[in-house]
Order: sequence, then C-alpha cells, then structure tokens
Amino acid sequence: MMTHPLPDVDATRLEAITAAVRADIESGLYYGASIKVARHGSLVLDITEGSSDERGTRPIAEDSVFSIFSITKAFVNVLVLRWVELGRLALTTKMVDVIPEFAGEPRERATIFHFLTHTTGMPGVWEPAPDLLLDVLEETVGHVVRLVHGVVEPGTRCDYSPMANHALLAAALVRTDPAGRDIATIMREELFDPLGMSDTALGIKSWMRERHIEPEMRGVVPIRSLSRTTPGDFGLHLAESNESAWAGGASTAADLLLFAEMLRREGAAPGGSIISPTTMRRARTNWTGDMPNELYRVVALRAGYEVPPAYLGLGFNVRGDRMVNTQLGTLTSPQTFGNYGAGSALYWVDPELDVTFVGLTAGLLPQAANIARFQRLSDMVVGAMR
Repeated sequence: MMTHPLPDVDATRLEAITAAVRADIESGLYYGASIKVARHGSLVLDITEGSSDERGTRPIAEDSVFSIFSITKAFVNVLVLRWVELGRLALTTKMVDVIPEFAGEPRERATIFHFLTHTTGMPGVWEPAPDLLLDVLEETVGHVVRLVHGVVEPGTRCDYSPMANHALLAAALVRTDPAGRDIATIMREELFDPLGMSDTALGIKSWMRERHIEPEMRGVVPIRSLSRTTPGDFGLHLAESNESAWAGGASTAADLLLFAEMLRREGAAPGGSIISPTTMRRARTNWTGDMPNELYRVVALRAGYEVPPAYLGLGFNVRGDRMVNTQLGTLTSPQTFGNYGAGSALYWVDPELDVTFVGLTAGLLPQAANIARFQRLSDMVVGAMR
C-alpha cells in the first residue's frame, strides 16, 4: 500500500520501490517484506508483500511480527546512553567495575565506550561455545566471562560482537538499575511503553504469536539458538520469553518505525524524552575512524569489493563519508545512522533528508547479498525524495 505522498516526495518513484520488492520476491531472493518509509514524520510508503516462506502459505500482513535479531541491540544501546545521562553509568566506566568477574588482561580495561563501538579487544564470536543455552542473562554472562577473552588492547581493533558485548551491556543495565528490574522489564518500562511499542518484546508474547513470522534461516546463521522452554534448533526465536538482549527481540514494522522516529526526533517521546538531543548527536557520530570492522572485512574480501571502514557510532551504524558498499545506501547523507539484523532487517534515519526507513523481510540472505539488497532499496528511497 502506498500512502498519500508529500509534495516533496515523488509518487512514481515510490511505486518503483514497491515493484522492485515484488520482483525480488518473485525471483525467490527473499519471501516477503514489510517496509515503511516516512518523511518529516509522515508515512509516505507502506509495503506488505509476499509470504513468510518459500511455499507462500502465509502472507505478510500489516501487523506481522518478525524476529529482528541484532536490531535488539539498538534497544540496549539507547538504554545504555539513557543510563549515562541518568548518572548510573559513564562512557568511561570499565565493565569490570560493574561486573567484577570480568577481570583479566587486557579485557578488564574495556569501557562502556569500547562495548558500544565494538572495540573491546575481544573476538567477535557468535557464541562462547557450541550449543549453550543463552536465554537467561546471568548464565550467559558467566559463559562470556569464562570463555571469551581479550586478544588485543581495547580500542585498537573493531570486531563486531554478535552476542558477548550486548550480554554484558544488558547485565550492566540490570546491575545498576535502582529498581532491580530484569532486562525485559527495563526495556518495556523505559522504552517500549513510553513509545507505544506494544508489539515489541524479548520473545513472542501470547498476543503476538499468531502474527509471528517464524524466521527462515536458509543456512545463514552459523549457530543454533536453543531455548530451555521451546524445542528446535532455533527455539530461542520462538519462545515466549528470553533474555537474549543481543538477538532475541521481536517487533513489527510499525513499532520499529515508532522507535526510529524517536531517534529522528533526537530522543523525543510522548510525555518526555528517552535521551537528549545532544546525546543523540554524539551517538550518531563515527567514533571508530578508519578502522575496518573485522567481520565485514571478511565479507568484502569474499565479495571482491573494497574493505569499508566500520563507521560505528555509540551503538549505531553510520553511513560515513566514503563511497563503500553499505546497507544504509550510497545516496543517503553521511550522517545517516541505523542498525540491522541478520540478513533480514534494517532501519535507518537520514537527518539531512528527514527520512526514516524500516524494512523487515522473511527468508534470510547471506551478508553480501543482504548488503546489496538493502543498499539498492535505500538508494531508491533517496531517489524518491525531492
């Protein structure tokens, strides 16, 4: 469905985006998509196309719930920044000062800043050891402390951390919370409820289950995600609850648009602010210089293109000023920022164009193909802006 476009939005170009998504689905590149684009806070494109699986048995709906994988990290990142503003943490706080069992050279010198920028000096492992149960946060912290050790000095290398960083960041939120809440409650009370994100949670809640699009991994995720309550190799993404604050979230495109629009408004939310405009501007600044992200170094070398800088802010991916392959698009402004999730999900905000993009898809893509897919769609979105 296309909404009524604004005067500074090209309706014909919007229709071309819908046609491109349909063509992708018809070719089998992915199975379905829920995509929303807003300009100046007004919805200008609303796409629901395709199905949840290759057989086409369950159409994507306006309110479909998707597993959002690493976009879950974005919620933790924003809450950590909120905690810094509230004086509960500092960007210079060493993680070992909050989680004493994290002691050990050289990782004990890693600060909250290093965790947000993925420069802790620890390797970017998908899991501490094969087939661990990672749905209880404190147990996961124990696994990370015991099995994931620093290999270089913090701040000297950027290794995107699929899980360890945000297990510890979430634990830091919990351990410094004056109310003693668990991570799911902190997320709900500090972020989801204030923004009206009623279909977002760690886990698939009862009112979300019938609308949940069970993720089709298609061999992209290199690990199993086990749950103690729900069977299957990826039971964690089907369970009612989990504390996987790095990959266990579920949401709708509408809810993620609420989150992304809060970021576009520089932290403003109904009834107050989540974080301040000043913090928001600091967070969307590139803090990793020209350092490459080691994970995407490998992707680039395998795909045969230039290794890009990491371009990481305080928890956000940033477009940056070099012409590189990126999900955030090549025509977006250098200040564009956002987050993505395992071959299927992306949101970004372009402060210069005042545009917000949310894309959730069914049928995971390998990393290079996913980058190419979202880069193309992101550039088409920019092409529709006058």
